[in-house]
Amino acid sequence: MAAAGIHEVAGDILLSRTQVIAHGVSPHDNFGQGLALALREAWPALYKDFRHHAQVGDQQPGGLWTWAAADGRRIVCLFTQEPPQSKGGRPGRATLQHVGHALRALRRLAEAERFSSIALPRLATGVGELDWQDVAPLVRQHLGDLGIPVVVYATYRPGVAAEEPLG
Repeated sequence: MAAAGIHEVAGDILLSRTQVIAHGVSPHDNFGQGLALALREAWPALYKDFRHHAQVGDQQPGGLWTWAAADGRRIVCLFTQEPPQSKGGRPGRATLQHVGHALRALRRLAEAERFSSIALPRLATGVGELDWQDVAPLVRQHLGDLGIPVVVYATYRPGVAAEEPLG
């Protein structure tokens, strides 16, 4: 039986066995650094589809965009940061307001699509420049009582599969 609730682990989120990997980006992000770059390298079609959506869709801070991999896993891009100032520029900073709105949108999506588990990094603390002590309460508030395992990759260990409470 999978353990519902929030669980912090150490490992490589790309090796997660969760149904969904969520991560923070900016609208019109170039996926040029951090976890976004690793996801772009692991799933080139993800970035191609993201760029297409950026051209035709509405990407606003506080929203989200989802992508389905061929193996059925989902990647959810949470718009936690301000857009770059110029095309191809560095993404803007994250704000707690954007993180809260994006997590609320993720919760609605998780409930509507009945996700079985979600993995996420310490959201908006890398490129987004926020402090995890400020972000963690928002993760608990919006995802803590979903009734599914929410696995927070608190420590990055490249190539190491974390012990996830997935049953």
